[in-house]
Amino acid sequence: MPRRIVVVGGDAAGMSAASTVKRALGDSADVLVLERQPWTSYSACGIPYWIAGDVPTLDDLIARTPDEHRANGIDVRTETVVTGLDLDSGKVTARDADGERSYGYDELVIATGAEPQVPEVPGADAEGIYGVQTLDQGAAVLDALEHDPKHVVVVGSGYIGLEMAEACVRRGLETVVVGRSPQPMTGLDPELGTVVADEMRRDGITVRSSETVTAFETDAHGRLRAAVTDQGTIETDLVILGTGVKARTELAAAAGLSLGVKDALPVDGRGRVDADRHVWAAGDCVESFHRVSRRPTYVPLGTHANKQGVVVGKNLAGHPLAFPGVVGTAMTKVVTLEIALTGLGETDAAEAGFEPVPVTVEATTFAGYMPGVRDMTIRVVADRPSRRLLGAQIVGREGSALRIDSFALALWNEMTVDDLMMTDLGYAPPYSSVWDPVQQAARRAASVL
Repeated sequence: MPRRIVVVGGDAAGMSAASTVKRALGDSADVLVLERQPWTSYSACGIPYWIAGDVPTLDDLIARTPDEHRANGIDVRTETVVTGLDLDSGKVTARDADGERSYGYDELVIATGAEPQVPEVPGADAEGIYGVQTLDQGAAVLDALEHDPKHVVVVGSGYIGLEMAEACVRRGLETVVVGRSPQPMTGLDPELGTVVADEMRRDGITVRSSETVTAFETDAHGRLRAAVTDQGTIETDLVILGTGVKARTELAAAAGLSLGVKDALPVDGRGRVDADRHVWAAGDCVESFHRVSRRPTYVPLGTHANKQGVVVGKNLAGHPLAFPGVVGTAMTKVVTLEIALTGLGETDAAEAGFEPVPVTVEATTFAGYMPGVRDMTIRVVADRPSRRLLGAQIVGREGSALRIDSFALALWNEMTVDDLMMTDLGYAPPYSSVWDPVQQAARRAASVL
């Protein structure tokens, strides 16, 4: 009799797990996926670029449709909301258009993802306030933009907030970004966060830092009229929530599972939550191991979700595989400014028990005598006793951000700045200076140390 595997969640992690185990076990596995949305395997990260107009249609953000997964032998039930998990009896309760029913399982995979953090303030449910975590939310923003709004307030100045601010300013809206932190991108050290804020203002975005939204005002019809902060009232036609996400783990908690960092599910290297009760988890609802700090962390990114899903699927199929952790690599851009980071900033490094030494260098994307050269600023953090690289941050023009990958590999392999300085990186004047900017930063750190 086939093993019954039920997967709760049909996006990156869930469908990666389902596809991997089905491909390995074939007819010996009966794989059921329960997904609350109409879509599977879509890119939430692409939603700001769809709203900006870079991505033509919703369909372009879907990697594989439910029907395509069904053609591969996976039983996908969309628009099905899981309402309960009974881990002792091995059952999942779910509700769809036909009512509520239970599904038994031999193995359960929780891949419920994340959900937007909504400010718990008066008026937060007003018409005219939008998240951008799911495709239907992105479609709602585009529909609102068809009504010719003039003003938008973006709440939050992290990745989503900056990407949505760019999308709005490119569409001609007067755009205000309100963030609680002293500067945008709290993952950056303040020195580079200030550079980002200055660039946003040059691009026509109003940046209001160290400011907290306390309420949303509406008109007599319940329609959004203004965002109220601890420093004043901002009249607006739309509010877009770029306040980040939180792990969607209410079902897991209600079933008695313990939660960890930022209410994410702790898992072992193979993705197991509870081996005795055959519970697994992957994606934006789980913790990850940080390879630099050596601590659990919460990093909700599609890159990790896909890998974690493959790890769970492989182990369900009897092929041991471990997810080795993360170093916290991420990148984004706002208008023409590229932003990238990996590892630990100065404050986080100190909190993790290191003796951090920060170094900042100014560099160019390639040889300075070549036409079209662009500036970039690189900040690295190294550990004084061991000389080990702990983290790197980059802010610069086109051609800057991808250099973060060299730093990420150095972190992955616990390299010192001396090692990184002497790596054999590619050189040609149209692509790099004779000392690549990565090596320039490492060389400067080695000199300071």
